[in-house]
Amino acid sequence: MNELNTSILVIDDEEMVRNNIEEILSPRKSSYEDDLMSEAASILFDTVPQPLLAPKTSSIPQFTVQKAANGMEGLEKVKKALENGTPYAVIFLDMRMPGWDGLETAMKIREYDSKAEIIFITAYSDRSIDEIVERAGQNVGYHCKPYASEEIIQLATKAVTDYSRLRNLEKLIESISSIGLNRNQLNSLLKNILDQLANSVDTDMALLGKLDDDYAYEKVLSIGMEERINLEELVNRVKQISMKPQEVIQVDELVVARMEDYSVFAVLKKEERLKTERMYLLKLFVQNAAQAIRNAELNEKLLQKEKLSAVGNAVSMVMHDLRSPVKNVKLIAELMREDGVNEEWVDLLEQSANQASEIFDDFLDFVRETAMKKESVSLSKLITGAVAQSSGHDYASNVTMTQDIHDDIVIAADESKLRRSISNIINNAFDALKSFRVPDPAVSISVLKDEREKRAIIMITDNGPGIPEAISRTLFEPFVTRDKSNGTGLGLAIVKQFVTAHGGDIGVVNNPGASFIITLPL
Repeated sequence: MNELNTSILVIDDEEMVRNNIEEILSPRKSSYEDDLMSEAASILFDTVPQPLLAPKTSSIPQFTVQKAANGMEGLEKVKKALENGTPYAVIFLDMRMPGWDGLETAMKIREYDSKAEIIFITAYSDRSIDEIVERAGQNVGYHCKPYASEEIIQLATKAVTDYSRLRNLEKLIESISSIGLNRNQLNSLLKNILDQLANSVDTDMALLGKLDDDYAYEKVLSIGMEERINLEELVNRVKQISMKPQEVIQVDELVVARMEDYSVFAVLKKEERLKTERMYLLKLFVQNAAQAIRNAELNEKLLQKEKLSAVGNAVSMVMHDLRSPVKNVKLIAELMREDGVNEEWVDLLEQSANQASEIFDDFLDFVRETAMKKESVSLSKLITGAVAQSSGHDYASNVTMTQDIHDDIVIAADESKLRRSISNIINNAFDALKSFRVPDPAVSISVLKDEREKRAIIMITDNGPGIPEAISRTLFEPFVTRDKSNGTGLGLAIVKQFVTAHGGDIGVVNNPGASFIITLPL
């Protein structure tokens, strides 16, 4: 927390009012003449001498007050203060003045300073609150003359406290996009700041999340009693709001701040208009939070790449040495076949050697980012081969497999790598169905053709428990695995790299089992 900004400007055409507010907020020190008068009063009235001006208590800030006799002079003082880096925290402003009236002066000031707390002090109510808020912004106050000294002190104290708290929160928000944190640390920081923002806008429920152009919502974090909110209904309400990607809008008790694909939803306790300052801070928070999240993701990817590079260099040398003896197994299998050894056992031995060899090749290609060798491939043939390759899984016989594939879909692909990618996903489904003992386990594979986008869509779906939320965001990153005793955490990372190398994309949704969706160019 920085020190309070206690700089105050009083704009009023009456000199007596200007001086009175200055004297209330920044009383002059007791002079020698004051001491003499206090002593004379004690003699005349037989009282214990008391100072004419009581000293301010320590809880009241030490205000500095400047004055202006009209709106034009006040605006010049505001501009000069901004140029000097010493803006006013509070501006007391008379409504009725010659030349620019109070409302016009406030509007002129807002062209340069949108953050100062403006408090209208007037004996006349010829402007409605709604008109003042609409034209001068929502971070304004309104107080009627005559006023008591205590009222002015309370107004000024609250205003400078609010101003300084918001400025400190603003600086904290602006700094988060440049702080180097991992996702867990960043989420803790963002949650803390969102909690402060929620208090500022008077809500006990707020969410930060991704909201794409199709209004698919992915929560990042939340504060408050989230179970009170029907998230689907909330997103449906947002769909009805016409808003730009970088805007803050309030509709009734709902406030939405959106910055590109990230948004903050806040549900207010009361249906009242938020001050412009709070709306601005929500927008600033979303903007910096989005950048901070992107930075954290980039940092984690960089660290993973460095980690993978170090591991890959070591493991690739081992795998390079192992590849030769594994491939020799194939030669041994051929010799055994020539010697009349049981054909079934020889075929199994050869198949295992081929699979081990392909795994080695996949890992080395992944580490080296080897280019794909593409040729025209029938998706029907490719998927049939992937299913056959997965049939060796120890749980395959327990699972009902269904396929819905059109034979005419042809793509340009490295057949062996794409086949093993699909087989990897099928094997993962088998592992999940087995681990969670899903009754009537089933896996379905469907292929559709999107003629308009010139893409093939492959969907591999199981009826298991779905992807855990804890790893859903990082599922395709290296070394991410869960609930698998024999998992390396590289399988889906390799799949992702191979699909991307084909010009495609891969994602996963729960509905309720896991459904992997691969799109590839025709």
